[in-house]
Amino acid sequence: MSDIQKEKEELIEMFGIHFETLHNFPPLASRILGTLIVDSCRTGLTFEDLVERMSASKSSVSTSLNLLLKIGKINYYTLPGDRKKYYKPCPFSERLANYMKMIHFEKAIIDKMLSYREKTVSCQEERCNLENVKEYKNHVLEIEGLLLKTIERFKEIENKNKS
Repeated sequence: MSDIQKEKEELIEMFGIHFETLHNFPPLASRILGTLIVDSCRTGLTFEDLVERMSASKSSVSTSLNLLLKIGKINYYTLPGDRKKYYKPCPFSERLANYMKMIHFEKAIIDKMLSYREKTVSCQEERCNLENVKEYKNHVLEIEGLLLKTIERFKEIENKNKS
C-alpha cells in the first residue's frame, strides 16, 4: 500500500471516529460520510462503489445512505441516460445551515428559560442560574453571527467554483 493510500485510509477513519463519537452516527454511516468527503470531490461515488469500498452488505450501505440523506449530510445527482445515483457530501454552506437550525431552536429554549426564570427567581441559586442563562444566550448569539458569516463565505466560494 502506498503512503498516500495509507494516509487517505487514516483520514477516512478519523472522519469515521469523529462522526461516531461527536454526532452519534452509526459506524458504517460515519465511514461512508468520511469516504465521500475524502474521495468524491470530482464525480461522486455510486452505491456500487460504496458497497465495494465499505465491504458491507447492500442493505447496510443503503440504510446508511438513507440516514445520511435524511439528516442532510449528503446529496446525490444523476446523469442523463445513466440510472446510477452519484453521492457527494452536501456543500459546506448546506451543512452549516443545519447547525443554524439547531441554534435557532436553542435560542427559543433559552428565551423561554429566561422568561420563566425571571418570573420565578426566588433564591441565590436561581439568580446564579439566570445570570448563567443570560451569558449563555450571549454566547449563542455570537456563535450565530460567526456561523452566518461563514455560511455566506462558503456560498461565495461554492458559487465561484460553479462558474
